[in-house]
Amino acid sequence: MMDFSLRRVLAVFIKEFQQMLRERLTFGMAVGVPVLQLVLFGYAINTDPKGLPTAVVAADSGPLSRSIVAALQNTGYFRVTHQGQSQARAEALIETGQVQFMVVIPSDFSRRVVRGEKPALLVSADATDPSASGNAIAALDAVAAQALRHDLRGPLRPLDPGQAPYEVIVHRRYNPEGLSRYNIVPGLIGTILTMTMVMLTSLAMTRERERGTMENLLATPVRPSEVMLGKILPYVLVGYIQLGVIVGAAWLLFDVPMVGSLTLLMAMIGVFILANLGVGFTFSTLARNQLQAMQMTFFFFLPSILLSGFMFPFRGMPRWAQGLGELLPLTHFLRIVRGIMLKGSQATQLWSELWPMLAFLAVAGLVALKRYRKTLD
Repeated sequence: MMDFSLRRVLAVFIKEFQQMLRERLTFGMAVGVPVLQLVLFGYAINTDPKGLPTAVVAADSGPLSRSIVAALQNTGYFRVTHQGQSQARAEALIETGQVQFMVVIPSDFSRRVVRGEKPALLVSADATDPSASGNAIAALDAVAAQALRHDLRGPLRPLDPGQAPYEVIVHRRYNPEGLSRYNIVPGLIGTILTMTMVMLTSLAMTRERERGTMENLLATPVRPSEVMLGKILPYVLVGYIQLGVIVGAAWLLFDVPMVGSLTLLMAMIGVFILANLGVGFTFSTLARNQLQAMQMTFFFFLPSILLSGFMFPFRGMPRWAQGLGELLPLTHFLRIVRGIMLKGSQATQLWSELWPMLAFLAVAGLVALKRYRKTLD
């Protein structure tokens, strides 16, 4: 029996380390993924979003109304981006997701406060993501008690008994009970499709190259675009099967409503599936083996799930992280699927989210086709 030798162990260690350095993609993933996680979790993730866009409909433009608006902004949670007297316009903004809150101040607000009648102040919140608006809603009680402290002086001092001189009525739109499953289950459609579509496509093409069957395919008169389309279409079918399973489970097990059109959702999801399949096809042309294909899939999936607004509030992230998130198809698809299922959004209302996915699909498809042509040379 041979004696244990540290020299032989060192020789094997050097050999394996050199082999690892030759696999530049694998080594880059081993270093890049931890760095990516540190940056995203350390700088981009924020569970207490502030500066949420708010539309104010002030039919009463008196000093008391202005004090309330100023108090809302002083909390840091509310950022007035739209202000006017058209409630219909504000309703459209909250329905399309351009604002998180709508504050309605009635025309007789100041008069009723002076009379001590405790008028109602209506605050509507987009509650499709309860975690994004929860802390802001909780801050409304403090605003109600403190907003008019400096105005109720002199003859109006008896109206300041230490309680709020008006009542705040909060209307949680699209998710009145604040159920997290209304936000998570529709989002799972996008996250599951992102992971499976990218992974399955990249692994399928890479597996053919490893087994040597790609050469047989190249010997046929099939064009690169035809190969690409033929490889992608079966996974489109798989994606729709996944959609059926998730939507069925959402309805039967979790009681998540389908307010909008299922046909519209199926059309939108087709674009999303093709965009992710284009990414997977591109990865298959870059990876030398299935391990590298899996690593690249994870490297794409990690920022997608963290920066899209699925796990953490999108508006809580810094501007640079939101900019990166806007480049990812999952970010826009989450808004689409939640808009259709929870809000009943129509196609015209979703165009602002659809065109970025179409642009991503065009770029991913062109890159995949160009990369695949190079593998033929």
